[in-house]
This record gives sequence, structure tokens and C-alpha cells, in this order.
Amino acid sequence: MAEEAADIVQLLKRQKAKLIKILSADADFVLQSAHSCDLLSDQGYEQIKSCRVPSEKARDLLDHVIVRGPKAAQGMLDLLMEKEMQDTFPMLAFVKDLHVKAPLSVEESKLQDPVPAKRRVTEKQLMIVAQRLGSSWREIGRLALDIQNVKLEQIEEEKRIHVERVFAMLLYWRNQRREEATAALLHSLLSQKDLAVPSESIDFLLETD
Repeated sequence: MAEEAADIVQLLKRQKAKLIKILSADADFVLQSAHSCDLLSDQGYEQIKSCRVPSEKARDLLDHVIVRGPKAAQGMLDLLMEKEMQDTFPMLAFVKDLHVKAPLSVEESKLQDPVPAKRRVTEKQLMIVAQRLGSSWREIGRLALDIQNVKLEQIEEEKRIHVERVFAMLLYWRNQRREEATAALLHSLLSQKDLAVPSESIDFLLETD
């Protein structure tokens, strides 16, 4: 249980930069919602409320929640999945795939069907996507896949061919997300309006055998 609780906090930490960018669009709304759910103390609320820069307000809110521990972190994730939040911030759709799964009991494990290999996006699928993404691959890496610039620069230096660069970036993302790296999640991330990735180039990710 302690390990699972720690995972929830780490989960929120890993998504912090991306969440700051999204929530900055209406940081006051998020702050009021979080306060009404008792996710931060009154003192913390007043301190964050006094901040005038939306991105800093969103950052301070997330930092405050993270410091308060697993219960607050889970509360924030639950809040971000509520319909009103999803309607206000459409780019929060990815949050629904971020839940930490509780470990199965021995009995449940025996009853559970083995996770099919196709559950995670395959290298073949990644290569197809790599062949279809254009020169904006670095922007996609930063904004959609939450990959740090230093990693993207490293990939660019190590790989000389465009397709190999994009494939390496996608493979890095899959390795970072582990079991969460499904074809459906990748499709959702690449479908964000700001990225302008043609739907016909990635819709094959939603196909099932």
C-alpha cells in the first residue's frame, strides 16, 4: 500500500510540466475547485491565490498538492478527471489513463487472463508513426509526449536519419510509460489539436485484430 501511494505522488510529479501548461489557461478555476475539495490548506490557498502569473499559480498548486502526499495527489487526479474539468480543459483527456493500478491478489492473478502483447503499442506501430510524422517531431515530443528538450537533442545527435530520430523518440516514450504505453494512448496524445497531426496518419493505432 505504501508503494502504491508513493506511485501516485510520482505519477503526478511526472506529469507536472504538462499539467502546468494545460491548467494555466484558467488557473483560478482549478485553484477554486481544488480548495473546495480540501486538496490544500487555507493558508496554502491564500498564498497561491495571491500569485498573478497563471503558470506560476498552476505550478504552486501542484507543488502544494504533491507535498501534502498521496491522498491529496489522488484527490487532484480525481478532480482532473471530473466532467467539468475535462470540458474546460479538453487536453486533460490523457489523465484518465494515469491511474496507478492496485496489485492483484494471488487468487485474482490466477483468474486474470494474461495481458495480451498487443496491449502495449508495438515497435512496428511506432515505426509506422515515425514514417508519417514530419519535421515538427521535436515539438510533438515536448508537447504531446512530455519528453525533455535535452533528450530530444541527444536523439538528434545520435541519429542522422529523420525516421530513425522519430522512432527513437517514440521508443523512449514507450519505455518511460511502460504498461501505460498503449496504441490508444499514443493516438490520443498525437490527436491534440495544437499538433496538427493528420488523423488519417495515426488512426490505424485504433484498429484491433
